[in-house]
Amino acid sequence: MNIISLFSGAGGLDLGFHQAGFNTIWANEYDKEIWETFETNFSDTKLDRRSIVNIPSSEIPDAIGLIGGPPCQSWSEAGSSRGINDKRGQLFFEFIRILRDKRPLFFLAENVSGMLAGRHSDALENIKNHFIQSGYKLYFELLNASDYGIAQDRERVFFVGFRNDLDITFKFPKKLHHKKTLKDIIWDLQDSVTTPDEKNYTKNECEVLNHEYMLGGFSSMYMSRNRVRSWDEQSFTIQAGGRHAPLHPQAPKMEKVGKDKQAFIGGYEHLYRRLSIRECARIQSFPDNHKFCYKNLSAGYKMVGNAVPPTLAYHIAKEIMEVLKEKSEKKVLHKTIYC
Repeated sequence: MNIISLFSGAGGLDLGFHQAGFNTIWANEYDKEIWETFETNFSDTKLDRRSIVNIPSSEIPDAIGLIGGPPCQSWSEAGSSRGINDKRGQLFFEFIRILRDKRPLFFLAENVSGMLAGRHSDALENIKNHFIQSGYKLYFELLNASDYGIAQDRERVFFVGFRNDLDITFKFPKKLHHKKTLKDIIWDLQDSVTTPDEKNYTKNECEVLNHEYMLGGFSSMYMSRNRVRSWDEQSFTIQAGGRHAPLHPQAPKMEKVGKDKQAFIGGYEHLYRRLSIRECARIQSFPDNHKFCYKNLSAGYKMVGNAVPPTLAYHIAKEIMEVLKEKSEKKVLHKTIYC
């Protein structure tokens, strides 16, 4: 079953959908620092590098599904939170434009939990109404990746819609009972990590792909709270920046030494290092053969942190696949599936 992908990034959503049996035939990504990574990992997918605002729908192939994560910075609780008033927030409507023009059987859009903030309530309802007015039955849910086999606390909102004429009822995947910890995910990487040069450019000497961590000091904001999770815990949210990467669980948890001020434990300072790009990727549920291409490590951390965890995408995609197959078996889709 063929799908198209917008705002594809490093391909987290696409990988999860591929694992569920879908195939991305066309993708769009405007950030030139990501192109090589996407094309390396999805060599059979046509990548359109233009800004989505400059791509006519007529130049996008037909497919049964449309997936994507419109830029989230303007909705983020960690950012300016300008929402739909920011040009990046308005890119949601480019997603809707293509949805209306292409009329796929289903769509999935992902974004940050900051969309749920009260100041964005009108904008969020507006987006929901646009999806509904486009002729889709909308399902909306806040999911935490930690409930789906991913070793981090990561909440994201998902919009899933099915064309009204299909009369499909959809349920988001059930939570898994077992939660994975840092020990489950990155324990075996402890002894093979490498470092970049003094300016954080890769030396391409990694024994394990991308297993290198950013060097440099820590800001006062970073040191305002503990940044260490233990081996038997889940990671903090993997963010889109190396300076903000969590610290490795080999170190003891930081201690409070004042108001909004934490410190490393004396005598153990050498154990405090940022998680490597590969460790962050593992926590995000990327397989080790998913290669992130970059010169400066900051670009690698950004790609990993902005991605949808592939395993979370897989669980949602599997539910979508199941309801489509059920309808297909009833011969509802035999004239509309593009394979």
